[in-house]
Amino acid sequence: MCFLRGTSIMTPTGEVFIEDLHIGDRVETVGGKARAVKFIGRHAYQRNGSSWNDAVVPIRICRHALGHSTPRRDLYLSPGHALLMDGVLIRVKDLVNGTSIAPAPHRETIEYYQIVLDSHDVILAEGVSAETFLLTANNIEGFANFGEFARLYPGDQHRAMAPYAPIVGMDSGREHLKALLPRGVRRAFQLREPVHDIYGRIAARAIELVG
Repeated sequence: MCFLRGTSIMTPTGEVFIEDLHIGDRVETVGGKARAVKFIGRHAYQRNGSSWNDAVVPIRICRHALGHSTPRRDLYLSPGHALLMDGVLIRVKDLVNGTSIAPAPHRETIEYYQIVLDSHDVILAEGVSAETFLLTANNIEGFANFGEFARLYPGDQHRAMAPYAPIVGMDSGREHLKALLPRGVRRAFQLREPVHDIYGRIAARAIELVG
């Protein structure tokens, strides 16, 4: 659940690169309330060998992949990071289509950052509604600087936050294929709304961008 270094986050005074945010700074949320940063978690990876582990490679959401002005610039997220779309949270790895949303492995180092608030929320990253860190029991220990969190907030690393919204995902590649089919055909599969409509819209937008 991380943003790549260089991602712009909306604050009350404008956009700030995530690596330049500090504890106590305020970030804008989709609910319209500015909230104070409790902690900034960090990861840093160096490639060893000819390829990256798929779980580490950032996913690139191309400029305008989600709409005519969203995101405003290419947005890079870790595969497990979720976006808020139509009232549900969908992990970016489940949105990959190989064109407008795809892995971006061509780099030697990867630096990830994530914002921890007092509760799970959704902020604006390059204009996209993206989740903050969803704290569960001990998952803060995945950050390289988790010791700092433990010193600042003794006991909090064992606390679990409630998700901001339901978290959904595709069950299989077959389900993903269905989502790319025309609406009338998809209805024959009796697919649930609104999740599959989201995938269909992104697929249609990808075709527009390629064209």
